[in-house]
Amino acid sequence: MSRRSLLQIGAATTGTALVGAAAVAVAGPAGATPTARLFVHGVASGDPLPDSVILWTRVTPQPTATPGSGRGAVVPVSWEMSADPSFRRIARSGTVNAGPAGDHTVKVDVRGLTPATSYWYRFRCQGVASPVARTRTAPADGAAVPRLRMAVVSCANLQAGWFSAYRHLAARRDIDVVLHLGDYLYEYAPGEYQARDVVVRPHDPPREMVTLSDYRRRHAQYKTDPDLQALHALAPWVVTWDDHESANDAWKNGAENHTPGAEGTWSARKAASQQAYAEWMPVRYTPGGTLYRRFRCGRLASLSMLDLRSYRDEQVSSPVDPAINDPARTITGPDQERFLLEGLADATVQWKLVGNPVMIAPVRLPSTLDARAVEGIGTLVDAEVPPVAGVPYNVDQWDGYPAQRARVLGVLRDRGIRDAVFLTGDIHSAWAADLPADPATYPVTGDSLGVELVCTSVTSDNLDDILNTPPRTASLAVETAIKANNPHVKYLDFDSHGFSVLEVTPAGVQMDWFTLIDRTDPRSAAVWSTSWRVPAGTRKVQPAPRRLA
Repeated sequence: MSRRSLLQIGAATTGTALVGAAAVAVAGPAGATPTARLFVHGVASGDPLPDSVILWTRVTPQPTATPGSGRGAVVPVSWEMSADPSFRRIARSGTVNAGPAGDHTVKVDVRGLTPATSYWYRFRCQGVASPVARTRTAPADGAAVPRLRMAVVSCANLQAGWFSAYRHLAARRDIDVVLHLGDYLYEYAPGEYQARDVVVRPHDPPREMVTLSDYRRRHAQYKTDPDLQALHALAPWVVTWDDHESANDAWKNGAENHTPGAEGTWSARKAASQQAYAEWMPVRYTPGGTLYRRFRCGRLASLSMLDLRSYRDEQVSSPVDPAINDPARTITGPDQERFLLEGLADATVQWKLVGNPVMIAPVRLPSTLDARAVEGIGTLVDAEVPPVAGVPYNVDQWDGYPAQRARVLGVLRDRGIRDAVFLTGDIHSAWAADLPADPATYPVTGDSLGVELVCTSVTSDNLDDILNTPPRTASLAVETAIKANNPHVKYLDFDSHGFSVLEVTPAGVQMDWFTLIDRTDPRSAAVWSTSWRVPAGTRKVQPAPRRLA
């Protein structure tokens, strides 16, 4: 059963529970401090380069200037960056205007900064100062860098729980950058997609987001979450979108969760989602422009961030559709494929990291699963028809574009590229997998061309949620069967919500996974789950002897 089918059932069900409050702070609560009233949505930074970084905020100059309203005056907003948190040494400053044309968001690309340096920043509007936050520039190109440590997150559905994963990450002091791999927010109406059958925090606006006003209001609601604000204030973010920033299973000319006519044209909806994303995210992106881009961390690593929605061909209807093997089918588009291959072949950096919104490792469905498990996996991957044993289980991933994946992995093989790691979100589960040179011969040869590490969802439903079973019960047999049928998959957790921490050093790459006790509890604890490591030069993933210090 597809997710759309489930949504249609859920929307027609009157017994869906609504828990908690989704009060959206748009002008600050009565009695709030001037800072809380003016800077309701916090501050953020992103896209760090050696000499520049993006600073972001949103101001509410009048109570009527609510997100998506198109109301409110144009007002000047000043900003300051300092080399110390007390702002005794101002490094850069300036003033910009914020008005209804940009939904009163402010985005500044600050240049002329020093590489590998921490800065503190703040904004001022109408005599009121914003909260102070920290950011950091990237190391200089060619610099020797001993370590890079990143938070890795994806799939944060506000209706499905609290962002405790962000809270736990914000409490750390070892994070250089936050990597968000997509599904920063979700498009659904209340009652359509939540925590099993419980809406923990109803979405605003109380409908599926379709128009520019809808997308702006939804971004604004997410930005009022205090845990999200805290993590934005800790470190710069590097982000990409997946599908839910626009609509489920988006492709270049449409989406599974878009109905032409009733919901307007896809081109108008896509443009609205991209404009709101450009306004509300700390990213070096303009509406209709190119989101894929690359970052460098000295000689240690590059990070190629992909956009796997804007240029892809439509997903095939099923994994047995003969069109799946058409060599002309693309998930990246030709220009982005060249961009990706250039990054993988860059000999001036050691580690070639790829911010990869959907899985690239091949996964074949085993024949040993019962009908209920197969249906649950079909819902998890949003399959319109039930998955079939022996073929790819999710054609929305690179498995739906095998000829292009073969070209990409062929470059790793033919060029002798040894340290490529794909960092992935989307699938609401945790994976560590080799990228086999040939899945058919891998069980004998063990030949691997790279590694994929997949972070789980912050809150979005996992397999146990779909099956409505306790965590780590029914899913265990499914995980065992998938790993047996796909021996290059070394680790799989279909049930847990949480976050990951990734460390990159010249000796290796290691990811630690952390699991939330209860995503529906705003005070949920988080516990370390497992750690996997990619030793330099091996192209293979293995259990780490210990978690990161």
